[in-house]
Amino acid sequence: MFLMLEPYPPGCICSAGWYIKAKSNILGGLLLKSPKPSLILLMLLSQLAYAAWGAHLPGVTSTLPVSKDEKILYLTLDACKGSVDVSLINFLIERKIPTTFFINAQWINKNPEAFMKLAENPLFEIENHGTKHLPASVSGKSIYGFKGTESKEKLIEEIMVNHEKIKKLTGREPRWFRSGCAYYDSEAVKIIKEELNLNIAGFAITLDVGATLPAQEVYERTITAKSGDILLAHVNNPKGGTARGLEKAIPELLARGFVFKTLPKLPQTMENREKDL
Repeated sequence: MFLMLEPYPPGCICSAGWYIKAKSNILGGLLLKSPKPSLILLMLLSQLAYAAWGAHLPGVTSTLPVSKDEKILYLTLDACKGSVDVSLINFLIERKIPTTFFINAQWINKNPEAFMKLAENPLFEIENHGTKHLPASVSGKSIYGFKGTESKEKLIEEIMVNHEKIKKLTGREPRWFRSGCAYYDSEAVKIIKEELNLNIAGFAITLDVGATLPAQEVYERTITAKSGDILLAHVNNPKGGTARGLEKAIPELLARGFVFKTLPKLPQTMENREKDL
């Protein structure tokens, strides 16, 4: 038997990620010939769980529960490296759009005044986008040319150094984490949720694909949003099309009856959602 790493096939619900594929004919023969097929299956499943790698793994929150008559969206903006999209921030303030900012330590260091202005604005929530903008792994997996954290210890360091930085600067402890590139392996997800007791923010739609899309494409992606979706865009590239795309799309969504909210503080169940509201 051998295992092969392959992209998820087109149309898979978890299209952003990777999975481990066992050659079915070899696996079938192994299970048939093995005196303990259940043990072999258990071993295989444990490998699958450990090796899962993607943006939409179990435990990563991409949508939040809503009742059938609600029209709620959650706009999240990543500040990785780079500068400040002042136009986008001013638009959100002018239109009073609650927004959750996921901010990396490198961005804070480069833009300390902008960071404090965001933190002091009651419209906005500040959450943790890591220290060095590394994907969340326990074995150094890579995506888009970014190498992930190489061990459990490095993963915790990547999260907690910026966690403590944000806490010291704002007086508020982050409750959500989004890794660099929003990629995780399943062991990292378990550590973040169970040991660090943090929520993991995924996304239902990436609006600007790392702040690389022109305004029209940002607009077209944004207006497809459905109630409960977590939307991901960026606030660190003022030369991109993000601001102009959102400036066009958000008024249209508001006219259709949608409201925007920041991410809740409690774990994502309908019962806790009611408490958090």
